[in-house]
Amino acid sequence: MTSAGEGPRVLLGVGGGIAAYKVCELLRRLTESGHRVRVIPTRDALRFVGEPTWAALSGEPVTTEVWSGVEEVPHVRLGQGADLVFVAPATANLLAKAAHGIADDLLTNTLLTARCPVVFAPAMHTEMWEHPATQANVETLRRRGSIVIEPAVGRLTGADSGRGRLPDPDALFDAARGVLARGGAAAARDLAGRHVVVSAGGTREPIDPVRFIGNRSSGMQGYALARTALARGARVTLVAANVTLPDPAGAEIVRTGSTREMRDAVLKAAADADAVVMAAAVADFRPADYEDVKIKKTPGAEPAPIHLVENPDILAELVRESRDVAGRVIVGFAAETHDVLENGRRKLARKGCDLLVVNQVGEHLAFGRPDNAAVILSADGAAVDVPRGSKEALSDVVWDLVAARMT
Repeated sequence: MTSAGEGPRVLLGVGGGIAAYKVCELLRRLTESGHRVRVIPTRDALRFVGEPTWAALSGEPVTTEVWSGVEEVPHVRLGQGADLVFVAPATANLLAKAAHGIADDLLTNTLLTARCPVVFAPAMHTEMWEHPATQANVETLRRRGSIVIEPAVGRLTGADSGRGRLPDPDALFDAARGVLARGGAAAARDLAGRHVVVSAGGTREPIDPVRFIGNRSSGMQGYALARTALARGARVTLVAANVTLPDPAGAEIVRTGSTREMRDAVLKAAADADAVVMAAAVADFRPADYEDVKIKKTPGAEPAPIHLVENPDILAELVRESRDVAGRVIVGFAAETHDVLENGRRKLARKGCDLLVVNQVGEHLAFGRPDNAAVILSADGAAVDVPRGSKEALSDVVWDLVAARMT
């Protein structure tokens, strides 16, 4: 538990992987933001970053053994007194030990005694991450309530690239802060074991190789939904259209451009999803014809009209395909400029989704801003008013309502 006069107590477990050097920056971010951090490395972790470095950065003693300071019973007391255990990098070996309850050093003993949220940030080569043994261990940990975030895709050790890279320290810090913001272990992990799909950004419909029909969506609300779902323990697939934001640590990112591309990606990801939140701004229409070369301006001539055709209705299709899937929750978004509630209720009735997040948009509202306000309408007629605040705050209200319907 957190003592009076001190910040949240974080136990930072460090596995024996080359990515341990990144965790030094995560430790700095945690301590500078007021968290009390005790680093518990494995023996192999000290081959990459030495004990003096961890002790100097944390201001706390560092040991790998249960036999140091035995009078304080550290292998029990550390886990009992923590607000968060965050393990990075979580190697394949460390995940296997945690999944099978092996306790052969201070870190693995602490994992057995912790009653706070536990987060694993895996890092390893792609083949090791994809091996059935590792995937089974990850599934076991998630089923027990631990949060195992998906590794990033990128450069690995040597010349190799692929899935297995430890996310950058800023993304790990955001993940840790998000879990701590949720409070107790049960509240922090209410989406553990669930797969959620979130769409984000704005689709673009090409006119020619240079021009497109688009909208002002930045993807910030969808990315906030992904981050908060990750912090609550979910496995997250984020289908992003034309977004330049940093990837949330642990989300599987699927890049799309047009509405038809997003439709295919969302429906594929939703096949085993417990919830789908369509936060993307999806174009209702697209040009009927695409020009293979740039359309040139003819001086003195009127531009040729652009004929539009209707795009697929992804939300309505999701609702239709989910009618026979017990427990799946479908959430839509409605961006309105006027008659917000009236238009929102009509859209909810037309689409048939479980929840509809209705927000007013405009020149200086919602798009590209860190704040948002909304009314969340439900199929049973209820309405939840969410006052203006951070997009993370709105996201948590959405997941509260989704989790309640799953339960």
